Amino acid sequence: MSHNPRLTEAAYQGPALEADRDYYGPIGQQVEDRRVVEEFTIPIRSGQAWEVPAGHVCRISTVEGPQVGDLNLWNRHDPRERFWASRTRQLQAAHVSTFDRLWSTLPFLRPMATIVGDTLADYGTDAEGGRLHDTLGTRCDPYVNTMLNGVDFDYHCHSNLVRAILPYGLTEFDVHDVLNVFQCTGLNDNDEYFMKTCPATPGDYFEFFAEQDLLAALSACPGGDLSAPMFGEGNEDPVENCHPLKVTVYALPENLLGDWSEPESPNYRGQHGLKPQTWA
Repeated sequence: MSHNPRLTEAAYQGPALEADRDYYGPIGQQVEDRRVVEEFTIPIRSGQAWEVPAGHVCRISTVEGPQVGDLNLWNRHDPRERFWASRTRQLQAAHVSTFDRLWSTLPFLRPMATIVGDTLADYGTDAEGGRLHDTLGTRCDPYVNTMLNGVDFDYHCHSNLVRAILPYGLTEFDVHDVLNVFQCTGLNDNDEYFMKTCPATPGDYFEFFAEQDLLAALSACPGGDLSAPMFGEGNEDPVENCHPLKVTVYALPENLLGDWSEPESPNYRGQHGLKPQTWA
């Protein structure tokens, strides 16, 4: 049987998916003149929400040891526009890194953020197929925990995110599929989702440039570095594997921001066939 290389090409292609590396590269590399506008630490097994103004950079970093973080993003002015993990997985990759973009839901469909820094970018693919910064899976939650373990637990990432966004007028229904920062995952030979131990060390970071005014929320996963199983009978509480995460928001110097402008949504005006149509 002859091999058709086109069968393995990305289904979605085009210049709209490609970040300008000449523009975003210096934003991630030239950090000396940034100005810190906000910085805080998220304790273990908790979450926090914060604002990232358009044109700013947000860094998530490990401070004491390996730790996975579950990230949600919304447009600060209209939370109906929020991070779309599955479309990002199609348009960019199942595991994202520098120069990948985080895309928003329909009908907005535009970059919410562009990744400009990742100290673990060289991890690549390990011997078992594990990669970092996962859009394959989603947040752990108390519902699946009760279903699989028969125990109520209020500090899963879903619950942490729910509590974090309440002060902003959002609810559980606004929490959505996440970007699993620092999480190492893949699919095994049975096409089943697996999680591996987080390889981050103190000082590693993942950072993104805000393409619009954002509300972000992050949960420090109760599984910590995920070196111990979270689900199934007989598993011990992995609290000793948990570490805090630090969040830093930076303002950029004008010479780096340049003539940047907020991305626009696709100019679709078809109204989904709900208006009269002629086929002549």
